[in-house]
Amino acid sequence: MAESTGGGQRRVLLVLQGMDTAGKGGVVTHAVGVFGPIGVEYTAFKKPTEEELAHDFLWRIRKRLPRPGMIGVFDRSHYEDVLVARVHALAPKEEIDARYDVINAFEQELVDGGTTVLKVFLHVSYDKQRERLLRRLARPDKHWKFNAGDIDERARWDEYQAAYAAVLERCSTEAAPWYVVPADHKTYRNWAVAELLRETLAELDPQYPQPDLDVEQLRARLAPPH
Repeated sequence: MAESTGGGQRRVLLVLQGMDTAGKGGVVTHAVGVFGPIGVEYTAFKKPTEEELAHDFLWRIRKRLPRPGMIGVFDRSHYEDVLVARVHALAPKEEIDARYDVINAFEQELVDGGTTVLKVFLHVSYDKQRERLLRRLARPDKHWKFNAGDIDERARWDEYQAAYAAVLERCSTEAAPWYVVPADHKTYRNWAVAELLRETLAELDPQYPQPDLDVEQLRARLAPPH
């Protein structure tokens, strides 16, 4: 964030995708949470609103892109429009096929404009998802996290795996590659994403601005009166 006060335009966008219970929220808490909140912009994308549906699928995404100097986090993202939309046939196949190229062009545009795009697919297994859903049912304090619709989506497991495979094949580019992180073990999952972030920031090597200050003159002005 400090770099942007000197006019820097660089920023980081962390995209988290995964099946229900993969741990997107856990990653935000344990891997992203180590950053000060003043430097993070978090968005959890839900089912599109009527207003959002009246625009192209990237409209709501563009509104939430991180500002210069910020780390933006997308809990779900524009990829819902080639995942959920594909599995539930929410758009014609030809339109969904075209969206892969639109997404690649969009992400290239972001990278060209100074955004580092870090895309992580949290890959939870079928058995582990069942275990986590049952754990939510067993704990009253976790009932708020349970959505019966998750069971309906689980019934489409193979369709979702095919949809994710298509995303990884068609939208892992040199500018914005995908990283697949095993998500059955929470500690490893959180460490892996944190390490990806650390490596990304180390490569960016952000620097503090160097304003032209007459330090001695300013110290003199702050000296106590005689």
